[in-house]
Amino acid sequence: MTAMDAVIRPAVPADLGAVAEIYAHYVRDTVITFDETPPAPAVWQQRFEDLAARGLPFLIAEVSGEVAGYAYAAPWRPKPAYRYTAENSIYLAPAHTGRGLGSALLEALLAACAKTHLRQVVAVIADSGTDASAALHRRYGFTDAGRLTAVGFKHDRWIDTVLMQRTLG
Repeated sequence: MTAMDAVIRPAVPADLGAVAEIYAHYVRDTVITFDETPPAPAVWQQRFEDLAARGLPFLIAEVSGEVAGYAYAAPWRPKPAYRYTAENSIYLAPAHTGRGLGSALLEALLAACAKTHLRQVVAVIADSGTDASAALHRRYGFTDAGRLTAVGFKHDRWIDTVLMQRTLG
């Protein structure tokens, strides 16, 4: 299966179980996220409702009727002056990586963000030793905005984050 086989669509509540399962893998087995405990289903429901109320996109990549990945834009920071900036998140089911789904989701997410009030999209990328996420973001016009050194500690190691940014419009 490739990205051409995927349907990118808005998330619906019925997708949240699969979303939680995909994310749980990254929480338990990687340093890509700094969460150390997978969020409960109620947390995903609350996040879904909050993003919908804010008019922010939450997208699903569906392959053969299965949720293969997701992406969403969430508020960058809670202070009101940041209201035109969002942070993007993209996660793929482990069996669906390396097939272009990340690109398909990011492209669709940026297009959806451009239809909102947003002006900036920020990517906060854990430096896990691979450049795949940063390379993906660069292909879609994100530029390096900085590095935070040793700000996370997970799986017995210190992790940097790379900040990238893209102006919409």
